[in-house]
Amino acid sequence: MLTSIHLLNILLPLLYFAAFIFYAYDFFNEKEFFKKSKSALLFIILIIHIFYLVLRTIEFNHPPITTKFEIFTVLAAAIVFSYFLLELLTEIRGTGAFIIIFALLFQILSSLFIEDLIEVKEVLKNRLLGLHVISAILGYAGFTVSAVYGILFLIMYKKIKRSKFDLIYNRLPSLEIMERLSYDSLVIGFVLLTLALIIGFAWLPSAFPEFSYFDPKIISTTLVWLIFAIGIMTKIFAKWYGKKVIYFSLIGFGVAILSLGLSNIISQSFHSFY
Repeated sequence: MLTSIHLLNILLPLLYFAAFIFYAYDFFNEKEFFKKSKSALLFIILIIHIFYLVLRTIEFNHPPITTKFEIFTVLAAAIVFSYFLLELLTEIRGTGAFIIIFALLFQILSSLFIEDLIEVKEVLKNRLLGLHVISAILGYAGFTVSAVYGILFLIMYKKIKRSKFDLIYNRLPSLEIMERLSYDSLVIGFVLLTLALIIGFAWLPSAFPEFSYFDPKIISTTLVWLIFAIGIMTKIFAKWYGKKVIYFSLIGFGVAILSLGLSNIISQSFHSFY
C-alpha cells in the first residue's frame, strides 16, 4: 500500500497539470476533443485523489490533516471537488483552467514536502476531527472558487466598460453567469463550513478539557460564517445582484484569509495540535 501511496503522490501533480492543459487549451482554442473529454478527465482525477487520501488514512491510521502539506493535498482535492460540483449544477465548463491552477500549485507543494507520519498525537487519529477539519477545508475551498469567479467578473466588467472585446472577453461567460458561479460557490462553501461548525460545537467540548468558546479560531471562523450568512441573506431578501454580490464575496474571502492568518500567528489555542 505504501508503494501505491508514493506512486500516487508523484502522479497527482502530473494529472492536475494534464487537466489544466486540457481546460486551458479548450479555453483558447475550443477544440471538440478537449471540450468533450476535459470534464471526464477531471472526474477521474478527483476519484484517484480521493482514493489516495483514503489510502493515506488507512495506512497511517489518521486522517490526512497532521501537517500543512497533508492539508495542502486535501485542499487541492477540495478545490477541484467544489469546481466539479459547479460543473454538474450549471453545465458551465469553460473556466476550469482558472480554478485548477490553484489545485495544481497546492498539490505540487504537498507532493514535494509531504511526510509519512505514523506516530502522531492521539487526537489526530479521531475520525470526527478529520470530518470537522475536512469540512472546513471544503468550505474555504468553496469560498476560494467564489473569489476566483469574482475576480473574473471584475475583469470582464472592466473589458465591457472599456469596449475591449478581445479573446478573454469572447471566451469568458457573461457577467450574469459569473455572478451566479461566484454565488453558487459561496453557498457550497457556506454549507460545508456550517457542517464543520456543527461538528465542532457538538464534539470538541467533550474532546478537549481546555475547550473555550472564546478560542481565537472559533471566534474567527464564526465571524467568517456570519459574514457569508449575511451576504446570502442579503442576496435572497434584498435582491442584490452584480458588483454588490461580487464585492461582498471578495470582502468575505479577504476577511476569511486574514482572520485565519491572525488567529494562527498571534494566539495559541486548543487547536494547536502540532
